[in-house]
Amino acid sequence: MRTYRELFRTPQFGPLFATSAVQVAASTTSGLALGTLVYAATDSPLLAALSMFGSSLAQMIGATLLMSAADRLPPRAATTGLALAFGVATAVLAVPGLPLPVVFAIILAQGVVAAVGGGVRYGLLNEVLPKDGYLLGRSVLNMCSGLMQIGGFALGGLLVATLSARGTLLVAAALYLTGAAVARFGLARREPRAAGRPSAAETWRVNALLWSSGPRRRVYLALWVPNGLIVGCESLFVPYAPEHAGLLFAFAALGMLIGDTVAGRFFARRWRGRLATPLQLLLAAPYLLFATRPALPAALALAALASVGFAASLLFQERLMALVPDEFTGQALGLHSSGMLTMQGVAAALAGTAAQWTSPSTAMTVMATASIAVSLALTAAGRRAAVDESGAGPDGCPAPHRPAQVSRRSAPGSGSA
Repeated sequence: MRTYRELFRTPQFGPLFATSAVQVAASTTSGLALGTLVYAATDSPLLAALSMFGSSLAQMIGATLLMSAADRLPPRAATTGLALAFGVATAVLAVPGLPLPVVFAIILAQGVVAAVGGGVRYGLLNEVLPKDGYLLGRSVLNMCSGLMQIGGFALGGLLVATLSARGTLLVAAALYLTGAAVARFGLARREPRAAGRPSAAETWRVNALLWSSGPRRRVYLALWVPNGLIVGCESLFVPYAPEHAGLLFAFAALGMLIGDTVAGRFFARRWRGRLATPLQLLLAAPYLLFATRPALPAALALAALASVGFAASLLFQERLMALVPDEFTGQALGLHSSGMLTMQGVAAALAGTAAQWTSPSTAMTVMATASIAVSLALTAAGRRAAVDESGAGPDGCPAPHRPAQVSRRSAPGSGSA
């Protein structure tokens, strides 16, 4: 599958695309409104960053206790129910005088259930598309996410200025409810991908299987850590430029849109493995220049350029799908999404703490430096593992070719799926 026309002709992709679009618009709009509200009340970069990205910290709770539900619940019912829950929670956040601990309790609860939502959504994507269509389909969802973030942050900034932050939260709640309606009446009813009841024990069992393979571990870490650290940089946009944070978020989303478009549509298969690490380095390098406190036009350009590097995630996801059994794709993708968002929450907390003690621009530089170091370390580890697996003859030359494993999608429980 190589064209957008083929993709949108695939049954059920259209409603899934629309559901995702509305929910991303709701989350970006509500995130900016909540960050603005908390920063105005506390004057704290740390609390502002946590209000926008703190729900990500709770993603790992959902990933370790609830993620088996991603493959064991009917996708339409799960998607609809989660959108309804987010709509209600966002409306509650708009209540005047809500104590700050209650605000953060709601944010964390949203993060726990959102972990399952990512697994359901991306598992369904893998189910409705043919195997060669996942990269293009995920690329289009990411492009949609980028466009909705551009629109959501722009709309959010406008609504905050005209309606107030609480009024903007109510608009976001309405968008979530719209997404629930689209899912309920647009998606077809499907049976769960796996049998059995969701449970914490089953979640742990499958997570252990997914984590048991060295290649999968490295892919997961590459998906989680480098881009999570850069989201830590983005979490400081509000304290870095309070009056222009919406523009910074919008330009960052524009860069992500460009990167996902190019990677999903134009990268030849033979180049994908080689481009993943350079894209991760591009993701971090522009933020090193924030140490000079660039003027707004330069800051916007740097944020957009850096976010092109988020396309590396697409390439690593394709690699992950080649290493995971079909019946666990929902949980595998949910674990990726939850781990990534958890790391984003951790990075937001670290960046906010660093900004409290130094400045937002200095904290951005520190996070970008850490991202580059992790990307290079993971690349080096992968190369060492490849050399170890190839072996060497007694004279130091490469050993004769050994056959690959029977299947990269071997039976569950093998530990090498």
